[in-house]
Amino acid sequence: MSLNLDKSHWKRVTFGDVIRNVNETVRDLEAAGIDRVIAMEHMDPGELKISRWGSTKDGTTFTRRVKPGRTLFGKRRAYQRKVAYAEFDAICSGDIYTFEADETQLLGELLPFLVQSNGFFEHALGTSAGSLSPRTNWRDLKDFEFDLPPLDEQKRIADLLWAVELHRINTLRSKMEVSDAKSLMLAECLASGAEERGWTLTPVSEIVTSGPTNGKSARANDEQRGVPTLSISAVRDGGVRGGDYVKWIEVDPDSVTSFRLQPGDFLVVRGNGNRSLTGRGGLVKGGLPLGCIYPDLLIRLRFNPDRMLPAFAAEQWNSAAVHASLLENAKSTNGIWKINGKDIKSHQLVVPPLRDQAQILEKTTSFDEALGASRAEISALEALSSALLSEIFGGN
Repeated sequence: MSLNLDKSHWKRVTFGDVIRNVNETVRDLEAAGIDRVIAMEHMDPGELKISRWGSTKDGTTFTRRVKPGRTLFGKRRAYQRKVAYAEFDAICSGDIYTFEADETQLLGELLPFLVQSNGFFEHALGTSAGSLSPRTNWRDLKDFEFDLPPLDEQKRIADLLWAVELHRINTLRSKMEVSDAKSLMLAECLASGAEERGWTLTPVSEIVTSGPTNGKSARANDEQRGVPTLSISAVRDGGVRGGDYVKWIEVDPDSVTSFRLQPGDFLVVRGNGNRSLTGRGGLVKGGLPLGCIYPDLLIRLRFNPDRMLPAFAAEQWNSAAVHASLLENAKSTNGIWKINGKDIKSHQLVVPPLRDQAQILEKTTSFDEALGASRAEISALEALSSALLSEIFGGN
């Protein structure tokens, strides 16, 4: 899809020309009627809508005010691409910029898409400083240049981008409903088995032949030198993806043989800035380069096939109630939620007879088909949005 834009009448501007970096503070939250807190962990990469937040009742040191219509941008670890469009009053972390458009030049509803564009992120990453927790600053961001269309054309563009985004959000919501229904079905099967057939919870340490084992990390390169490994985002939707999620590190292949992956391996996310992604697991089914290993941010388990089918373990592990029980042990350090090998060893799963495990897996088939269709539609919408942003704002 192409918009066939005529940019000859667009005006070249800098970000600071049309955007105000608002640093409004609030001390008396009750008087201001503010009861929500937005931290970096509440902003999800690629998600403009804020669906999680903290409560001021729990106490906070944040004072930066958020008003509806402002665009939020996570200045710490900008590579995470955390951008959100505020829909309610709140206060937020000092690591979050609150941008407000000069409505005489730029429509506020177009601003979040500008900040989501590749060109803006390339500028933000290029101006970030610091090794462990790099931050970009307003002094550099305000110099970002882009072509700005007239207001009437901005309105048409913003309406189109929001239509695509709302379609994606609705599809994502439908996918979550199917996922919830699948988790409920699994929970009911396990509860019924426990009540009627005496199925019991068993620690992970008693049903694995290997693990939990942390992976191996080293500096990555772009020339495919050395050994293939995975990025943490390879663990997704209960599986482990290859393709763009594979990177390469320069290590002696013989020194990392113990980290090589094979079908049936189960990888668990050890740490993530998003608490809900911490502890998620993915089953290796194939499709990875020969000799592929896994990084230290992932933990590997190999289930005993005489007691637990790996596919059944993956389904149970990622179901809502079971994952929630693992997250009870998650701890936050510098904005990153983590679990460790000890947490995983003591984590408990129900172990039905293998025949029952296979029968329960058959019941998940229709759910998986619906989930697959939703994922395909979401991917198509994300690709469309990315193409539109590239055409409008430039960037690779």
